[in-house]
Amino acid sequence: MAVGKNKRLTKGGKKGAKKKIVDPFSKKDWYDVKAPSMFAVRQIGKTLVTRTQGTKIASDGLKGRVFECALADLQNDEISFRKFKLMAEDVQGRNVLTNFHGMNLTTDKLRSMVKKWQTLIEANVDVKTTDGYLLRVFCIGFTKKRQNQIKKTCYAQSTQVRAIRKKMVEIMMREVSSNDLKDVVTKLIPDSIGKDIEKACQGIFPLHDVLIRKVKVLKKPKFDVGRLMEMHGEGSGTKTVVTETGEKVERPEGYEPPVMDTV
Repeated sequence: MAVGKNKRLTKGGKKGAKKKIVDPFSKKDWYDVKAPSMFAVRQIGKTLVTRTQGTKIASDGLKGRVFECALADLQNDEISFRKFKLMAEDVQGRNVLTNFHGMNLTTDKLRSMVKKWQTLIEANVDVKTTDGYLLRVFCIGFTKKRQNQIKKTCYAQSTQVRAIRKKMVEIMMREVSSNDLKDVVTKLIPDSIGKDIEKACQGIFPLHDVLIRKVKVLKKPKFDVGRLMEMHGEGSGTKTVVTETGEKVERPEGYEPPVMDTV
C-alpha cells in the first residue's frame, strides 16, 4: 500500500470511529395547539418542534403546520364524520394559535351515502367572505322517494338536477359572501347551509343527505395578529354597529338578535 493514501489510518484513533449518538428528542419541545373560539374544546393536542438553535427559530418550524381534527373531538358531540383542518398561524409562549384551513367529510360517510336507485347531485362554488378569505365550497345531495311511493327508483330529470344545482350554488354564495370566516365556520359546525338547501329544493325534488362535503381555503388575506386574537376570543370584544340615525350601539361579540314568537 502506498504511503499516505489511506487518510483514515494516518489520523490517530480507530478505523471508522463511531459518532456519538444523541437522542433527537432531547433537543425538542412540546407546544400546546389551541383551536379558535368557535369550537367548544380549545385544547386540541400537542406538537413537537426542535428548539431554537442559531438562525433556525422554533416558531418558524411550527407556523404552517396543519392539524386535522374530527368535529366530535372539537365539540364533544356525536358527529364524527366531519373533519376540520386547522393551520398554525402564530406562536405565543408555549401555545400555537390555529385558524380554520378547511373542512372535509370522512371517506366512509361519503361512501355510505352513495346508493343505487337515486340521483347524486353535486355543486361547487368559489366565494369570498367579507374579511377577504376565498373559499371553494362543495355540496352534495341525493334524491329520495316521495311518501307512499311504490316505484323502486327516484331519479331526477336533468332539468331538475340543473335547477337543484343552481339553487345549491345560490344558497352557498349567499351564506358565505355575506359573512366573515368566523360566522361561516359557525354555520359549518351544525351544517345549517345543507339544511337550508334541502328545504329550498323540496319544491323541485325531495332531497336527503344534503351536506357541505368539503371547504377549501384558496386565498387568505395578509396575516393580521389582531384578527387571529379575535378568532381566539382574546381581541377587542365589542362590535360597533351604526344605525340609520347615526347613534352607536355597543354589542357583545357574536351577538344574535332574540328569536320572536310571531312575525
